[in-house]
Amino acid sequence: MVKRYLSVISLAEARALMERSFVAVPGVARVPVTPGAVGRITTEPIFARFSVPAIHLSAMDGIAVRSADTHGASEQHPVTLPDAARVNTGNIVPPGYDAVVMIEDVWVESKSDDFSRSAPTEHREGETYTVRKPVSPWQHIRPVGEDIGESEMILPSHHRIRPQDVGALANYGVTEVAVRSVRAGLIPTGSELVPAGEMPPPGKVVESNTLMAAAVLAEAGVETHRYGIVPDDYDRIRDAVRRGVAESDILLISAGSSAGTRDYTADVVRDLGEVLAHGVAIKPGKPVIIGRIDGKLVIGLPGYPLAAATVLREIVLPHIARYGLPTREEEHVDARLTTSLHSDIGTDEFVLLSVGKIGDRWVTVPQSRGAGIQMSAVRSNGYMQIPSQKEGAEAGETVNVRLTVPRAEAEEAVLITGSHDPALDYLADRVRERGVDLHSTHVGSMGGVIALKKQECHAAPMHLLAPDGTYNTQYLERYMPGADLVLLCVAERQQGVISRDGLGFDDLPGRTFINRQKGSGTRILLDHCLAKRGIDPRSIPGYEREATTHLAVALAVRTGEVDAGMGVYSAAKALGLAFVPVATERYELAMHRAMLDDPRIAALVETVSSEAFKDILQDLGGYETDETGALRGPQE
Repeated sequence: MVKRYLSVISLAEARALMERSFVAVPGVARVPVTPGAVGRITTEPIFARFSVPAIHLSAMDGIAVRSADTHGASEQHPVTLPDAARVNTGNIVPPGYDAVVMIEDVWVESKSDDFSRSAPTEHREGETYTVRKPVSPWQHIRPVGEDIGESEMILPSHHRIRPQDVGALANYGVTEVAVRSVRAGLIPTGSELVPAGEMPPPGKVVESNTLMAAAVLAEAGVETHRYGIVPDDYDRIRDAVRRGVAESDILLISAGSSAGTRDYTADVVRDLGEVLAHGVAIKPGKPVIIGRIDGKLVIGLPGYPLAAATVLREIVLPHIARYGLPTREEEHVDARLTTSLHSDIGTDEFVLLSVGKIGDRWVTVPQSRGAGIQMSAVRSNGYMQIPSQKEGAEAGETVNVRLTVPRAEAEEAVLITGSHDPALDYLADRVRERGVDLHSTHVGSMGGVIALKKQECHAAPMHLLAPDGTYNTQYLERYMPGADLVLLCVAERQQGVISRDGLGFDDLPGRTFINRQKGSGTRILLDHCLAKRGIDPRSIPGYEREATTHLAVALAVRTGEVDAGMGVYSAAKALGLAFVPVATERYELAMHRAMLDDPRIAALVETVSSEAFKDILQDLGGYETDETGALRGPQE
């Protein structure tokens, strides 16, 4: 019988359920005073074991004196001291002395009648010391306990230990501290998993969810232990869960929470304890399990990475915060949404975003919403929540974005929207060292022109072929007449047929094919070439199938899904595929001319123009760099 979720509850209900079902009382651990203690929360006050300094020390190079002996000293009436002792900074002040005179204020007289204002390191027999100004008691002396006294409190309880605290604790004789302790066990399950670092064979995947979960929890100060991968075997999963519960305060089980025939997590939790909820109305992350075994929280994480990440952020971390552990406070910005998003009523949906500042306003571009596309989390720098009572958000609407990076870093973002090229990744790498964070969205050349027209990107990569054989300028004049624009040439690049067997353009009829999306420069070039040769697109199986990047085309060819596709030479070369050239086209970044005054765009232009970037293009192959870095207007 097919298993179903229990009644799906809302996110608010899930959080309330956890709050009333679990008492979040942290344990206590004693940890050594090392950099690893940073971020931990103290559970008791910490006191100095000894005074610092432990004895009176000189704060200056000079002579230790009895302050009373210097009374009345002046330039007119110098006083020769009956007794004094040479000291350097940090030296112990000998008993009987209560002040230090700086050496530059002392005349030192020796038996040879030589006078010196230098500072010899030792007292010489027969030296006498003359001063011309008095000193007050304890002047230029660091008294016992000036920094801290024995038994004085260093840190109170409930204090988050900082890097500067670690040095102070060590200096005051503390070797270990009592801190709040929450232990989380992480159990990965699934016969399809292989450990991180191994190349997965076909049908297998690298186990990464518990690695991500450990990083999320460690950032919040949770002690984590990752167990070995447990295959899809009910008894072995049950044994692993029983052990994990005994050794942890919280247990997270990765995968096995859905309703498939080999998803055992819910049954194991029910066997050993109780399932409080199976299914929360969030997207991604709906299959999450909330359970209790021996009074401890057990979470069944969905297998998809973005679903697991959502559960960690929206369900697990709020619970961790109840232990009094620090969770990162997100910064928020209000941003203009570039693309309409539709969502199901009754579900809280979380959408990953790229957000950047264009002029004085924030703009945000949605990343892919697929729960299994882990790179969406890598590429994003923020996210938004579509509440359960809303059907979505419209393009142009102002939405609240929760930043996953510091606001200052988000302000470094440059939004690049339009045509894809593998060189953009290398450009992003080169420009990052100049404080610019490049975020590319691949919507095709025409999609980029539209985004540029709406001022929803900083620059639009394009390679649009006009009927007269020129590139880009006619389209900008048609769709953005009167706009003050500039084109930055990235390179002239080779487009052609990518295949495993060296197929040419005339070989395409009858061959399975993968196309680029409508509005892309590659699609326009393909249609131009088909019309020129009199080839009917309907004669090419797969003409309607679309990919958004050149690498996606090349991958479909290499895996044997299709016989051929149109793309750039660098993509074919990267995957070891045959390439038959069709055209050389001009790939440029279109932008409003005013953008050149933006330091981020200035850095981008300089990077494109650099010899280092041109060398990268040459290594990638299929690029001509004579025009790389050239700027021109649409009329040029």
